[in-house]
Amino acid sequence: MRLLVIEDDPLLLHSLSEGLREEQYAVDTAIDGEEGLAKARETDYDCIVLDGMLPGIDGWELLARLRREKKTPVLMLTARDAVPDRIRGLDAGADDYLTKPFDFEELLARLRALIRRSSGLGTSSLEIDGVEIDTALRQVRSAGEIVSLTPREYGLVEYLALHRGSVVSRTELYEHLFDESDDTLSNLLDVHVSNVRKKLGAGFISTRRGHGYSIE
Repeated sequence: MRLLVIEDDPLLLHSLSEGLREEQYAVDTAIDGEEGLAKARETDYDCIVLDGMLPGIDGWELLARLRREKKTPVLMLTARDAVPDRIRGLDAGADDYLTKPFDFEELLARLRALIRRSSGLGTSSLEIDGVEIDTALRQVRSAGEIVSLTPREYGLVEYLALHRGSVVSRTELYEHLFDESDDTLSNLLDVHVSNVRKKLGAGFISTRRGHGYSIE
């Protein structure tokens, strides 16, 4: 899953982005409202973590502009705990709200919930042909045994599973599995698909020639 973190505090931006990468997310960052809005418009992120108090365009104005074009899930962060500020964020189109200082585990749980809801999934667990995908633990089991997947392999499995029955293009997979700092080599996706098939079965991921990949 690919996230955008928009935060003007360099230390918090660094710690958040690195923590999220350790949790197997692809993460892009922006230090102010203008950069954040440009990236949010350009890329279809799975979720955006948005600070309310930004220089230039603040978080509330950024969100209002973004909502004219996109429905990307947004989790707002703010140092303000006043009810009017929370109401303002939610009315502007925020999907959830977290007040600083916050617990990182709670942030992760809220992100997982937002991504699940945007994919139409009611629980954190999916089962496909004997393969169980736990989006809360970010873990895959086959026949009850944990399957060792790299972060990118897990991301591929989770994204296709959340879009089960749909053909997902290579372009879309690259956009959601890799961040702006990754070197997206043309055959890198094929390598991950091949590795997942070796671990979960040759037929687990289907190839649609000229279109992309799917999990049925």
